[in-house]
Amino acid sequence: MASRSPSGYGTFSAPEGRAANADGVAGTHAHQSRSQASASSNIATAMAKQGDDRESADVKPSDSLVLSEAIEHEHALTFWEAVKLYPTAVAWSAFVSIGVIMLAFDPQIVGNMFAIPQFKKDFGVEHPNGEFVIPARWQTGLSLGNPLGQVVGALFSAYPMERFGRKWTFFACVALTAGLVFIQFFARSLQALLVGELLGGLVLGCFVVIGPTYASEVCPMALRGYLTSYTNLCFVTGQLLGNGVTAGTETLNNHWAYSIPFALQWFWVLVIIPGVFFIPESPWWLVRRGQHEEARNSLRRLASKKVNIDATLAVIAETDRLELEMEAGSTYLDTIKGVNLRRTEIATGVYTTQVLSGIYLINYGTYFFQQAGLPDQDAFYLGIGFLAVGWVSTVISWFFISQFGRRRIFNIGLLFCVILMFIIGILDTIPGRPSGVAWAESSLMLVWNGVYDLSIGPVTFVVLSECSATRVRSKTIAVATAIQAVVGIVMTVAIPYMINPDEANLQGKLGYYFGGLGSLCLVWSYFRVPETKGRTYEELDILFDRKVPARQFKTYQIEGPNAAQT
Repeated sequence: MASRSPSGYGTFSAPEGRAANADGVAGTHAHQSRSQASASSNIATAMAKQGDDRESADVKPSDSLVLSEAIEHEHALTFWEAVKLYPTAVAWSAFVSIGVIMLAFDPQIVGNMFAIPQFKKDFGVEHPNGEFVIPARWQTGLSLGNPLGQVVGALFSAYPMERFGRKWTFFACVALTAGLVFIQFFARSLQALLVGELLGGLVLGCFVVIGPTYASEVCPMALRGYLTSYTNLCFVTGQLLGNGVTAGTETLNNHWAYSIPFALQWFWVLVIIPGVFFIPESPWWLVRRGQHEEARNSLRRLASKKVNIDATLAVIAETDRLELEMEAGSTYLDTIKGVNLRRTEIATGVYTTQVLSGIYLINYGTYFFQQAGLPDQDAFYLGIGFLAVGWVSTVISWFFISQFGRRRIFNIGLLFCVILMFIIGILDTIPGRPSGVAWAESSLMLVWNGVYDLSIGPVTFVVLSECSATRVRSKTIAVATAIQAVVGIVMTVAIPYMINPDEANLQGKLGYYFGGLGSLCLVWSYFRVPETKGRTYEELDILFDRKVPARQFKTYQIEGPNAAQT
């Protein structure tokens, strides 16, 4: 029996003449719309046959016509139609994702601290050549706060998210962050700063679970790829702002050179706190709690008046009832039971690929450019350009995601990232290391970042949300985040020793290291990452339950009266 979790959105009062395969700037698979509509009807009928006579939220979830209508309109809905029907869902999803900006900002400014002259003078040791350097062990310790926080915070966040909801868990994390920034701001020793980073990281790690989970539960299928990949844009935005702030303060000759970046974290707290009280709670969470009227009110706040709230709520209620029967729980253990094991593997694999392909070099970007041979000011400016390219690339990626799907973009992007890393490594091994090599390597890293944020970066968060079942989504994302962070800890420990001048001093030879790891990830992704574009959640449940190979997800047809059964 397949586990079903349709997104439940996209049901609206449309003109009778609306074409089932309506196409838009970022519409769904037009060429598959007829077969999908037929399959949707069959799926809904099969789901209804398994229902009982009880009523939920004043509607009958077993009504196959209601379910069929919701699923068919889910496929027909285009990007611009979805934006018009769910404008507040888009806005609140973007608002909750601000937490991810906070998460990305902190490690970026800490990584850049190692290149700020005043910070090195106040906290570092003098090198034999007269230069002040932060010892590799302290670079590692300070940088560990964020990934350690992601491990513990991500796993812990699933509990308050299920007990108290997405909204109040988000509020608690923001409030705690506001308090913990005081430790970082007033730290005048590496020991005190380390405490602040570790405690702050524990809370910041929760945001990467809350953001994608909330986005995937409040948006229709036509917006799913955009709002979940928006998480990557928030990462890049936080990193870009971190680079911009430290570039502006690195010339100061007092503690404000590094205190100002820490203090600016309070800005996000001031932006979020006033609005957090008005965030609509996730209707999926409310239905699972039996709060059907509250779920209806939440849907009304998330959608326009044209949306059929009762039909949407009926699908959510029926899906939850069926998943409860089939999965018998939503614990961490359920993420590795049966078909969910494969889904958790895919979510974890794509997320870990981000680290193994070289993304953690971003946190050391400015320092890497310095060690590659660029002057301090040029290194800071290139660090800003580095992330500006990433920001623009992430926005452009939304077009590619809507046109070419997830699997193709992920694999092709990863292939180019691997090639670029190997070229950087080869350049660094040129005998005599010509003076232009430093600029060549830095420029190629700029290109690498652009390719990464066109592909691996944003697509990861789309696959992460789409491959997890509804009842265990927050826990699947938490598990994937925690495992990714464990690998990140290894990188955080290793990178300072690999690039520091008083250690391995590998410089551009790191390209060989990340190129090799990326090659292994490419082999895995070719055989394991499926195409999820244009599939509703219940269709993905069926494909996973039938153990359809990843390479066949795109073309597999779900037809027949038993489409919802195996």
